[in-house]
Amino acid sequence: MNLYTTQGAITITCHKRIMPYLAAEVKELSFNVEESFVTGVRLRGSINDCIKLNLNLRCASQVLYSLKQFRAGNADEVYRNLVEYPWENIIPEEGYFSITSNVNNDSINNSMFANLRVKDAIIDRFREQRGKRPSTGAALTGAVIHLYWKLDEAEVFIDTSGDSLARHGYRKIPGLAPMLESLAAATIYATCWDKVSPFVNPMCGSGTIAIEAAMIATNRRPGLFRTNYAFMHLLGYDDTVYQREDALLEEQITEVPGLRIIATDYSKKAVENARLNAVAAGVAKLISFNVCDFAETEIPPNVTGVFYVNPEYGERLGDIAELEKTYGRIGDFMKQKCGGYFGYVFTGNLDLAKKIGLKAKRRIEFYTSTIDCRLLEYELYAGSRTVAKEPKAV
Repeated sequence: MNLYTTQGAITITCHKRIMPYLAAEVKELSFNVEESFVTGVRLRGSINDCIKLNLNLRCASQVLYSLKQFRAGNADEVYRNLVEYPWENIIPEEGYFSITSNVNNDSINNSMFANLRVKDAIIDRFREQRGKRPSTGAALTGAVIHLYWKLDEAEVFIDTSGDSLARHGYRKIPGLAPMLESLAAATIYATCWDKVSPFVNPMCGSGTIAIEAAMIATNRRPGLFRTNYAFMHLLGYDDTVYQREDALLEEQITEVPGLRIIATDYSKKAVENARLNAVAAGVAKLISFNVCDFAETEIPPNVTGVFYVNPEYGERLGDIAELEKTYGRIGDFMKQKCGGYFGYVFTGNLDLAKKIGLKAKRRIEFYTSTIDCRLLEYELYAGSRTVAKEPKAV
């Protein structure tokens, strides 16, 4: 059986609360989402399909291809179910593999023990069938096998991604408290932005929001910045399939005449870092960077654009008293300078958000790390204006 062409169950994981945007991406790539859950979606396809998904998805974390489902009450039963599996047909005997897991079973209190039993099963199978074994370790640089084990239900996957897809690979200088790239992309999808009108991002920090906006507008995919995936380290890997999908990434880049993406920060160092990250992402020419207080940020007039700000919210950075003033100033700036725009404030502190002094049209739920966050949407009227179309996820 050639897993690269054999249809099987695929699970794509993501961080909590961005599943709807991941599902929209998957459908945009012409795949049928059969099931969705809090942290991902399920569909059917081959590992060749997983190659396409890995290179194109912005909101995903891992792309997992299912090998076997079974019941296991303890780690020894996991071992017994997996030692009979033909691993020699998947992992090269001269290769390297790693084990990852998501475990919730009362028989063990350390998921690393479950990982060890999976590794033991694979190694013992190789010794029996081949008389030699591949090397193994913690680094996700070769083949990756993933165990999902909840209560007595277990499933083992090929993790075709390896390192998480949630980090898009261009950000060389993260800055302080940076937003994860997959989350940044999801929040942009959640806005009403049409990918043509101005996108204004004060307090840009390391530039993640502005860079993701530029990439989304011009259809630049995360696969442009990565050259190693776990699917490359399996038996039967055909590099021509990857090269074909990789070439399509360049071909599908589009130009958007007159696109205005504006990013500012009061910190000169932050703007320097953001510009370097934009260079690495290939979008530096698409973003106007400036060092200034957010209230001095240019707002292109006479258009319906997007104003997006991600201020500090006191969980990791910032003094609350000063932040209250800042949030008040953000509200004043949106009222006075952003007429005709949709304003967005991403925050993990709804008490601070009250200081904005405007009523949010929508409160879109997200998480960053373990912090419960909201993307607050404000429709900022300027005289008479037409009703905006409903926002789309992608």
